[in-house]
Amino acid sequence: CFLLRSPKGFPKLKNDTFLRAARGEDTEHVPVWCMRQAGRYLPEFRETRASQDFFATCRSPKLCCELTLQPLRRFPLDAAIIFSDILVVPQALGMEVVMVPGKGPTFTEPLKEVEDLLKLRQKVDITAELGYVFQAITLTRHSLEGKVPLIGFSGAPWTLMSYMIEGGGSTTMAKAKSWLYRHPEASHRLLRLLADVVIDYLVGQVAAGAQALQLFESHAGHLGPELFQDFALPYIRDIAQAVKSKLKEEALPLVPMIIFAKDAHYALRDLAHAGYEVVGLDWTIRPQEARAQIGKDVTLQGNLDPCALYAPKEKIGELVKKMLEGFGTQRYIANLGHGLYPDMNPEHVGAFVEAVHTHSRHINKH
Repeated sequence: CFLLRSPKGFPKLKNDTFLRAARGEDTEHVPVWCMRQAGRYLPEFRETRASQDFFATCRSPKLCCELTLQPLRRFPLDAAIIFSDILVVPQALGMEVVMVPGKGPTFTEPLKEVEDLLKLRQKVDITAELGYVFQAITLTRHSLEGKVPLIGFSGAPWTLMSYMIEGGGSTTMAKAKSWLYRHPEASHRLLRLLADVVIDYLVGQVAAGAQALQLFESHAGHLGPELFQDFALPYIRDIAQAVKSKLKEEALPLVPMIIFAKDAHYALRDLAHAGYEVVGLDWTIRPQEARAQIGKDVTLQGNLDPCALYAPKEKIGELVKKMLEGFGTQRYIANLGHGLYPDMNPEHVGAFVEAVHTHSRHINKH
């Protein structure tokens, strides 16, 4: 059992419910964690972050560790996810990204022409460029004292590419998508480069102590079935395969991997066969439909509408119960269909976590 083979003398894991659900083993209750559980909805998070630039915070292992642990001090979550950002990968390729208040992440010089690809580092020394993430993971894994498993993550190639070309968030992704139509070969070159970096980055996270990995294809919804098939899916598949074979080669734990492709209901069947133990779902699909498309051999994760947490606590309980009845209580990890929003009441997050545990235990007993 890989839980016991901890290369850096990590504390023994006390609650492995999340890992067991990810691997399709039986669980007494449904495990639950939240995307963006370390976030601005927590007053202590805002306090810790107040004096620091966002990416400076990401580069401080000590602060990342503190922010990762904050939600676990409040809620009985079944997993922690390292505090970081998907845009550290474009930074590792030599691009400058700054966090602009009120606007979000902004690239000072986005990719405009195919020639701009030459400005990117073609070979990335992962430890030199992203070692601070690895240090944060190792420190956090020790600081968790075996309480729950630690999840590492990365953005997927298409999502990273879209930011690098758009220069920030976008409602249409028209600039990035225009590359797929006008410069398919250059797009594949960029996606390949990103995939190679992501593979090494994820393997490095496991070596540092991550016990599961999530790949975020957050901008899948901007692609239709055909573009997804050509420009997203091959790299998603390749990352799962290459990460697993490198983990084997390096005698590292074979950790469960989660793919979360937001708004990609058109691709659920493909994602079910992409080599991941878990498929994450956003809130726009019915649990029964997702299960029908994905089959019984893959664990599902999701998918309460984050805005449901604005409801009164009793209502949150009802919605959770309905969600659990839809998914069933095995081969399932409860989560929101996307991240927590900054103006959410922490008490409502607590009500969500508690409802998952209470109702799933009840369903399992009866």
